[in-house]
Amino acid sequence: MRPIVLSALLIGLLAASRAEAQQRPLITEDPETIGSGLVLIEAGVDLQRDIFLPVSGLTGNLLRLPTVGVSFGVSSIAEIQIDGAFYNRFSVTDRDPLAPLAFLLDFEGDQTTGLEDLVIGTKLRLVPEAPGRPAIGLRFATKLPFASNESGLGLDTTDFHMALLVGKTVQSIRVVGNGGLSILGDPTRGDEQNNVMTYGLSLARAVAQGVEVVGEVNGRLDMGEGDPPPGTGNRGAIRFGGRVTRGTVRIDGGVILGLTPRDPSFGLTGGFTWVFRGFTIP
Repeated sequence: MRPIVLSALLIGLLAASRAEAQQRPLITEDPETIGSGLVLIEAGVDLQRDIFLPVSGLTGNLLRLPTVGVSFGVSSIAEIQIDGAFYNRFSVTDRDPLAPLAFLLDFEGDQTTGLEDLVIGTKLRLVPEAPGRPAIGLRFATKLPFASNESGLGLDTTDFHMALLVGKTVQSIRVVGNGGLSILGDPTRGDEQNNVMTYGLSLARAVAQGVEVVGEVNGRLDMGEGDPPPGTGNRGAIRFGGRVTRGTVRIDGGVILGLTPRDPSFGLTGGFTWVFRGFTIP
């Protein structure tokens, strides 16, 4: 059923005839940066059902409130990004006591809460978009372990991500593709890691002034031989929804469908993005 949904989404987006650089509710990174001296703030709420956390062995529903992202345009071609969430609440529906780090869990009842890991990144636009040529960029990011494995929500590992970003606008459609490599730490031992390939493909179509329909498929693929370290295997999700821009504020909403047993069977997301001039580059 999910491949059928994705096919219908992509056909619907391509069937119509300029979309802006993509932000929420998508997570595929556009190569275009926000601009010199500008600050972008985005915040939202995610509700995801039937998530499996293989390291802690927990299955349940996740509420992220609020998800927060801040980007600083440090030049016309570069920005610094900080992303995370202040509050995660996981309602447990099942437990696997044999999971690798289940013995570390330290909470009572069927609910656990905690912070989310913080991601700090840099995006560089290498080539601007031109007729017959897409924009090309690079993104480097590090995940810092703010979420604890005692809560079941974190892995206590530091990860590194790098990706090539490509984007092109054709009439009213913005197409963005990401491909990269992530180095993920093994949460069960300190001397192991797993390298995975990351991917993303998103489409945004302007259907009216300031109104867009958007969709993407985004995830990662384990490229190693044998079983990957716990918590570093394949992940993926389809997102689709819409957004409305008025002046410097954009409101968005979307649906999330997971592609692996570890991803949500269904989820909803909604939020806003605000861009303003925060400082002057000398």
